[in-house]
Amino acid sequence: MRPLETLPPTETLEIENGLSLVPRVKLNLTIHPSLPSVSKPIDEWQLKRALIDFLKTSLSVSVTVPEEDLQIKRLKDLKKRKRDEPVAHGALFIRDIRFLSSKKKIEEVDNEEEDVKELEKKFLEWRSYVAEKMDGIELNLEGVKYNLSVEIPASDDFGRMRKDWEESYAFRNRGYSRGGRQEPDTIVLRGVPSRWFAEPRVSSKPSMLVTHTIFSTFGKIRNLNVSEDEDLAKGMDEDELDIGIVSGLHCKIIVQFEKYRDFYNALKVLCGRSLQKDLD
Repeated sequence: MRPLETLPPTETLEIENGLSLVPRVKLNLTIHPSLPSVSKPIDEWQLKRALIDFLKTSLSVSVTVPEEDLQIKRLKDLKKRKRDEPVAHGALFIRDIRFLSSKKKIEEVDNEEEDVKELEKKFLEWRSYVAEKMDGIELNLEGVKYNLSVEIPASDDFGRMRKDWEESYAFRNRGYSRGGRQEPDTIVLRGVPSRWFAEPRVSSKPSMLVTHTIFSTFGKIRNLNVSEDEDLAKGMDEDELDIGIVSGLHCKIIVQFEKYRDFYNALKVLCGRSLQKDLD
């Protein structure tokens, strides 16, 4: 596997057990009615068509998004809705971002890491541009006007997370530290399908051995914990549970790396990518 420092943000990373990390832009969507007293349920199909058309016609580069990559969950019972609550929320995935890549192959440039940094900058700028362009637009659906709010998920914003942990650990490292400088080393993944980390034909439950093999791709592991994500559905309303969160089918993985650099590279690669399984 190529060094993670030289992996462009537009390139898929193949890892163990038929798993891969596929690049994409993810944006969280929230839809409010322009008039808080609206009582008409939002039409999901019309909303999707309006957003898909916007992406095709209103950006500097036309973007085509299939309907399945635009997830919308509307509030089912508007009578229970408070005036300041949204009528729908969702997520947009833009998976075809190959146009961001340089025409010359990354492997052919003299300074590989510098070229990757330039591509990372281009990727982040374009993602911010799309989020800012969509945020605040007004949608007219069957005579009812809605306002769209768009934000980049915190779990996809590596720069923000890095700033937060650097500020947090700066306070911990002040003064005398018996154990030396403290740095983060642990990543927590939630809601991943248990069967992806199971031993084939043995069990559908996640295997410690399989999980260790997969995450050793990123560096030497100090501690690893794998368990059913029993708390995943807690606090979710019925709309969110419709997405497919079923008790016992998803797991929670806690990975502690021996080296800060391995933690850093693994988290950076995980941000802005979806974990996918080759089902062939």
